[in-house]
Amino acid sequence: MIERAKTGILILLVALSLVQTYFLAYRMPWLGTTTRSDQDYVNTELLGQGSNVEQVVFPEELILHLGSDEHAMIYPNTQFYELIVRQRLASREFKGFQVLVNPGLNWEEIRREHKGIELSFTKGISFELLKKLMKLDTEGGVQDSVMLSGVLIFAQEESEEVLAYFFDQNGSTVYQALHVDLTVKDIGDYIGFGQYLPRFTYMHGQLYVANEPIQATEYLYSYEVFTPEQMQRSLFFDSSTTRAIVNRSGSQIYTDGKRGLKVEQNGLWISYTNSVASQSSSAAFNENVYLAVDFVNQHGGWDTTYQLVNIPTVEERYVRFRKYIDQYPVIDISPFHYGYVHLGVQQGVVVEYERSLIKLPQQEERKEIRWLYGGNLLQNQLETYGRTDEIVTIYPALKVVPQQEQRIEFLPVWAVLLEDGSEEVLMDAMPAGYEPKHTVTTETKKETEDQEQQEKQEQEEQQQ
Repeated sequence: MIERAKTGILILLVALSLVQTYFLAYRMPWLGTTTRSDQDYVNTELLGQGSNVEQVVFPEELILHLGSDEHAMIYPNTQFYELIVRQRLASREFKGFQVLVNPGLNWEEIRREHKGIELSFTKGISFELLKKLMKLDTEGGVQDSVMLSGVLIFAQEESEEVLAYFFDQNGSTVYQALHVDLTVKDIGDYIGFGQYLPRFTYMHGQLYVANEPIQATEYLYSYEVFTPEQMQRSLFFDSSTTRAIVNRSGSQIYTDGKRGLKVEQNGLWISYTNSVASQSSSAAFNENVYLAVDFVNQHGGWDTTYQLVNIPTVEERYVRFRKYIDQYPVIDISPFHYGYVHLGVQQGVVVEYERSLIKLPQQEERKEIRWLYGGNLLQNQLETYGRTDEIVTIYPALKVVPQQEQRIEFLPVWAVLLEDGSEEVLMDAMPAGYEPKHTVTTETKKETEDQEQQEKQEQEEQQQ
């Protein structure tokens, strides 16, 4: 009798052990821990659209080198840009990377005389993140953490060879891909998209200045606003333990003693801080970019396209994303903060988070063609600008002008990026409604060339 009882108990214990093992293996929710650490956050609602690292990694300029010192620019979110960068170039392979020792190459001459394309990352991109955009096999050649400022791919027509060079952000090292899955014909096809685009002059060894007025766009949006309460529920572990404080400047602050959420600019901008020390080990720089994207996905999301423009390093722990509207980046000009999502990451934890609470709809209320100056007027403005020697690049951008009744206007300008990382307006657009003389659109230019070709054929037929 006793032996039977022991056998029964043993069978029961084995059965219970198997059941417990099953539950643990499949992570049954009622067996999970009921406590949460101070590092956890509550994601109660999806406020904006989600994104991923692949969508925020892209060059701000695609430069077409047409030969004979002619250059054209193609900007993000345009048809030609997507076709070349996202479709054609993204499918080609680059292998066999090595450091170029004593290259003896004149890069300025190559850009002026050879046909090719150039991807510009003025604020830097790592090899690892660039792999989200291009097929790069860097094994045994370079470290994926190396930061780059750009990629130059050009054709040597004499040898029917395509060469690809990757420039270190510090300007001290150049890497060459010895095996490039491109032909001279491919390069010719790429630069063929610039046949009817405005030309740019290559100046000061790094600047491209438009030879003629550039057509741009002005936008007006009616927007919605994330409420401070929504962000509070999203960012705090237990919103019931937080208290609200209004300081002398009128800004509202939510705090639970460890985290703080400052709401300013009349409820349109937040600054979040987390003073909780992380116990985790230091994360790799590129891993912090993934962490930042996921954090924004969970706490506010994205209302348009954003570009990664700052990657954490040993000296700097910040990740920054810049807002785009169509092909134009939005520049942040004091006193109205807008256009960036800014995060501070420390040991795998987001300790700072700044962003606008404005949410743009998919459709603008109004948009209007505006023209940016080119040629001598733009070059003269550049030469008289007080910090010309500090300019890294010149580009068309949008300046933010807040309006009443939850409306916001974006005006096209020529902007400059300076060596210290700041941005300034170089030149405003021409007045609204003004169209410059002697400006030839793509369609008109093609019609003119077709007509000239037809007239030439008629003349040859008459001579015969």
